[in-house]
Amino acid sequence: MITEGGLIVSQVSRDLGINENSLYKRKKDYLEDQHNAFPGKGNMKEEEEELRRVKKELSRVTMERDILKKAIGYFTKVQE
Repeated sequence: MITEGGLIVSQVSRDLGINENSLYKRKKDYLEDQHNAFPGKGNMKEEEEELRRVKKELSRVTMERDILKKAIGYFTKVQE
């Protein structure tokens, strides 16, 4: 309505009952990255998805490292 319809933000915000600042932010997001501005439905931008995947992998690797540290401690005590 704003970018393609040529309407002004204040009018659209009144018509839809949405905060004007929210529409300005959405407009800015859209103008910066039109394809990924509003992924919605649980979809994330590529960068956010990659960050989520890396954090998940880091968590798994950290857990594996901690298990190995405990195993080394256990086997060291058993041999003594």
